Amino acid sequence: MLKFMKITGSGNDFVLFNNLDGKITNRRKLAIEVCRFKYGVGADGAIFLEKSKKADFKMRIFNSDGSEAEMCGNGLRCLIRFIHEQKVSKKKQLSIETIAGIYSTRFNNPDVSIRMFLVEKPKLNQLIELNGENIVVHWLNTGVPHAVIPVRNVESVDVPTLGRLIRNHKMFQPAGTNVDWLEVIDSHHGKVRTYERGVEDETLACGTGIVASVLCGAMLEKFISPVEIEARSGEKLKVTFSRDFSEIFFEGATKLIFEGRWINR
Repeated sequence: MLKFMKITGSGNDFVLFNNLDGKITNRRKLAIEVCRFKYGVGADGAIFLEKSKKADFKMRIFNSDGSEAEMCGNGLRCLIRFIHEQKVSKKKQLSIETIAGIYSTRFNNPDVSIRMFLVEKPKLNQLIELNGENIVVHWLNTGVPHAVIPVRNVESVDVPTLGRLIRNHKMFQPAGTNVDWLEVIDSHHGKVRTYERGVEDETLACGTGIVASVLCGAMLEKFISPVEIEARSGEKLKVTFSRDFSEIFFEGATKLIFEGRWINR
């Protein structure tokens, strides 16, 4: 029997487990089972709080299909909320180790702020062929890879269909990519919709995708810091950044949905 909490970051929901004692070893199998709708808790992913030799704590995150993600912005925000709900630490500022690197965080209940960074050099204005047409995409890695596509109206995009095609496009193999559609409203506001690999569908919010979209917009001279983005859930998240992108901060609210016990049978 394992205690868990379900926490959402702007509609991006996760089941979180305290694994500081290291007793949970079947993370992939457990993630698939708990994230399954109707037969499990139902979520975009499962997160495990673990010990770290490099930071205050370590985050291991597994998507609903059992694949492990390098990083997840909303997942990390939910993990910080989980740490405080579990009373594991009272520190407002914590460092968290992930596969993508170590992130600095600040907790201001219910908001959580994360200092983000670009993992690789962005590749702007990449042409890919899709259904006989050339589409311009901008590729950025904000902890996980994202292909950002600016559009006039995100509501008109068939995210599940196009997202699946672009996510599996040969240009992004073998790892694949997340796909984001960005609508610029003005220099400080926009909307983003995201198709997430591992979930293999549109999610209500994606932290790394929102950050990637904002930075892409800024590089294309469409955004000026700070920028407020409306996620598919309708909630708004804030991204601030310096001109040279050496300082990037992502902030938004978290919500504890419920807590329970997972019974292994």
